[in-house]
Amino acid sequence: MTGAPLGRAPASAGGFLAVDSGGSGLRVVVGDVERGPLAARDSRVPVRTGDRGIDAGHLMEQLVPLVRASTADAGIAALGTAAVGAAGFSTLGDALRAELPGALRRECGIQAVALAADAVTAYAGALGSRTGAVVAAGTGLIAVGTDLTSWRRADGWGHLLGDCGGGAWIGRAGLEAALRAYDGREGGSARLLECAEELFGPMRELPGKLYPRPDRPAVLASFAPRVADCAGEGDPVAVAVLHAAARHMADSAAAVCPAEGRPEVAITGGLFKLGAALLVPLEDELAGRLPHARRVAAEGDPLHGSVRIATELATGALSLPRDEKMLYVASAQGD
Repeated sequence: MTGAPLGRAPASAGGFLAVDSGGSGLRVVVGDVERGPLAARDSRVPVRTGDRGIDAGHLMEQLVPLVRASTADAGIAALGTAAVGAAGFSTLGDALRAELPGALRRECGIQAVALAADAVTAYAGALGSRTGAVVAAGTGLIAVGTDLTSWRRADGWGHLLGDCGGGAWIGRAGLEAALRAYDGREGGSARLLECAEELFGPMRELPGKLYPRPDRPAVLASFAPRVADCAGEGDPVAVAVLHAAARHMADSAAAVCPAEGRPEVAITGGLFKLGAALLVPLEDELAGRLPHARRVAAEGDPLHGSVRIATELATGALSLPRDEKMLYVASAQGD
């Protein structure tokens, strides 16, 4: 890392850093508690994982230049707090907890750091600090809920063991139906077969194209929009796939949603761009499974959630539950 560190922030400094780290890279916002977000930068390089999980050193290599450029854009001399949301933090966050607060203090002068699972930043972006549940769905799927005392999570186990109802799950189910039609087995869809061959080529070559790929979940998820298109055309197999996906999402939401009071339920993530073919059955399933909950629109995305956590940490207003695996808060003192 090059360049002088940012000015050391006093404990009351209002400058904040918010980070969203995921499979497509980093998104960074810097701002001021009084003025809000002021500048944003991003990197398309995903943070590596190693023996200790998410590689804190590689994250800092990507992050520091973005922070320096953003603080210059915003005219901020010192940052006091940071919130870093990271995909995989709940299971792969040991190195981040051990190394990142000190690294942010040394390089950026940041004194207080919140490290969060991306499901938590998705929750904070969607609902803020209110009780409820959020289903976050893209290539994968996870649901997280809180009564503001503790966190509950469901699914998020990856495309081989779970992520039921997510983009990879829908794409795989659609491709299975295409292969059934190719074989002449029951349960196949000629329309999905046609779409699969348009996207991937001859079906007999699909295993060789798919199985060696390190990005198999993304490849599977790339077929989900075609499944939604076919469902919109009325293909009964595609319709059944999306109805099953909606049931899985509602199952996960019901597993984490507080049972008492009037919790809020929101959905967030790129998968919901599939539109009515998924959203209509999902609304029906959520209404049936969670009649005591109130469905609300998500207010923002995971980066918006990181901004919220950073500003609330800076003002002493952070009321979301602290948890080593979900939302870890450290005062960055010492090396």
